[in-house]
Amino acid sequence: MTVPRGHVEALEDGSGEVKLGVFLSNTKSRRAKLTADKLAVLAELGLNWA
Repeated sequence: MTVPRGHVEALEDGSGEVKLGVFLSNTKSRRAKLTADKLAVLAELGLNWA
């Protein structure tokens, strides 16, 4: 799945929104600095590059 950098997700409870595209882009570019635990969690969520 490809998420555009500008993609924003509204929270279900209406309390705000999350800039998902920016989060994924930043996380991917900084993946070398992530711990093994965080990489494992991201992989469980389906992020194959983790």
